[in-house]
Amino acid sequence: MYHAFLEALSTALGKPVQQGIFGADMQVSLVNDGPVTIWLDSKAPE
Repeated sequence: MYHAFLEALSTALGKPVQQGIFGADMQVSLVNDGPVTIWLDSKAPE
């Protein structure tokens, strides 16, 4: 179903749609470019 959705989206947009591995481990870095950074932590019980 996932691949069918990507194919339909690619056809509708008229260009390729990037794909990845669902649930894969990702390493993300952040470079702040503004006066405020807001941390959201869903594991915090507050």
